[in-house]
Amino acid sequence: MTKGIVLGAGESGIGAALLAKQRGYDVFVSDRNPLSQVAKDTFEMHQISWEEMQHDFEQMKEAEWVMKSPGIPNDAPIVVQCEAANIPILSELEFACRYTSALLIGITGSNGKTTTTAMTYHILKQAGLHVGLAGNIGTSFARQIAEYDFDVFVLEVSSFQLDHIRRFAPHIAAITNITPDHLDRYGNDFGQYIQAKLKIASAQRTTDFLVYNANDPVLNKHIHAQSLLPTLHPFGINLPDGERQTTMIDNQIQIQTNKTNTMIATNNMALQGRHNLLNAMAAATIADLLKISKSVIRDSLATFQGVPHRLEPVLKIQKVQYINDSKATNVNATFFALESMDKPTVWIAGGVDKGNDYNELLPLVHEKVKAIVCLGEDNQKLFQSFEGVVDIMIETQSMEEAVKIAAKIATPNENVLLSPACASFDLFENYEDRGDQFKAAIRNL
Repeated sequence: MTKGIVLGAGESGIGAALLAKQRGYDVFVSDRNPLSQVAKDTFEMHQISWEEMQHDFEQMKEAEWVMKSPGIPNDAPIVVQCEAANIPILSELEFACRYTSALLIGITGSNGKTTTTAMTYHILKQAGLHVGLAGNIGTSFARQIAEYDFDVFVLEVSSFQLDHIRRFAPHIAAITNITPDHLDRYGNDFGQYIQAKLKIASAQRTTDFLVYNANDPVLNKHIHAQSLLPTLHPFGINLPDGERQTTMIDNQIQIQTNKTNTMIATNNMALQGRHNLLNAMAAATIADLLKISKSVIRDSLATFQGVPHRLEPVLKIQKVQYINDSKATNVNATFFALESMDKPTVWIAGGVDKGNDYNELLPLVHEKVKAIVCLGEDNQKLFQSFEGVVDIMIETQSMEEAVKIAAKIATPNENVLLSPACASFDLFENYEDRGDQFKAAIRNL
């Protein structure tokens, strides 16, 4: 029996192990951290061997492949060892796509990919397609292939998941934007991060499509500098005339191909803001390429309510609106959040800095932010960037403390916004845990 190794026992690792076992591999799962009880129970039920608190290379030497979970850095010693032994390293996407004939839609980007993915899934579901939602959102791609037989998958794809892909080729790929993020994983080299994102199109063919944000100058430049095979379909606001593109005309999304011209009204869209308009343009373009009717697209955009932890209104207490944007783990995401604030705002920020440059936020902070409540183990960079811009900056070490202080500072007809611009792993399990703690702290005020 051929041996396969799964590094990491999180969502991706569990899914890959289940799919590999189903396909007849002798699977061994290795994690240098303690395994969750859910992982242990799942592996015992399916007779999958595992280890925790270490990576034993002796168990891996005879493997045909190693599936690396996205959270494991490419320079981790065990990954380097496996590569030196010429064992192929696969991402979960690369491994899983070999075992499905479903039509694949892959959506990536520094910001907006979760909303665009969920919005696309909502449209296709409303259109009656037998569609699965997977990848960096919800259940892993591999596990869904093992357990369901969907005709279409809509996949949210992170840069880490695109590392080590070779054959993964979505029929429609979309890139929402590219701004500096995760630079700590890419040697503080923005160019490496850009190339990681563009890998989503690397195996696409001439019969495939790449939908991309032409308003993003970095993305626009690098796409046209590549020798890519798929048909390019740009989207954006105020685009010059073109044979194939999606833009805005008289409050309508215009999707133009070389054969058709589809107009979709946006006046009833549930989500507002320029960034959500761009997300809607991407999702509508994907749906149009799949021949979904414009009435279904229009009605779906009107009923789509957004995703948790992304500019999520929580409660209004004594005329102060509390807003959860915990998913804003980089500066560009926080830029969109601050840009959308229409009242004086107490901004809760901070966490694990990923090489952030806060300069682009300075005008918005000066214009819209009344006070900054710092929430993280190391807030030095935030203080250096904004101490002279706002009158009040306070350091806190827990969400409960941060919310209580923000509530004292805010007055009626103001906002309290959690939009950290940083990763969450110093004080929280993940951004969902951070957002959930924010919501719980508000309800306890």
